[in-house]
Amino acid sequence: MQPQNNHINYIEFKANDLELVKAFYINTFGWQFTDYGPGYTAFSDSGLEGGFEKTDDNITNGVLVVLYHNNLEVIQTKVEAFGGRISKEIFSFPGGRRFQFIDPSGNELAVWCETHPE
Repeated sequence: MQPQNNHINYIEFKANDLELVKAFYINTFGWQFTDYGPGYTAFSDSGLEGGFEKTDDNITNGVLVVLYHNNLEVIQTKVEAFGGRISKEIFSFPGGRRFQFIDPSGNELAVWCETHPE
């Protein structure tokens, strides 16, 4: 299924111990995992794809909802125009780019797009 603009596309959690959290979700729910270096693992077979990012911080609200949009610059301008505050500027990661923002209620979300080969 192709990502669609403005739809929730991915959900990201924080975890202090990636191996422990992977074992929990594999054994409890049968999820599959793909590691992307020592600090990140992505999951599938859960109904919605997502991942866990390693952190040493205490986790208060460890969920990051990730939306998709094929033009980050356009949607970032709209986020800011309607009261959102950018918390992480656009950055690249394997397979894409994204930014994070705080909505007017204080929730942090992200928007990503695919990196297309030139």
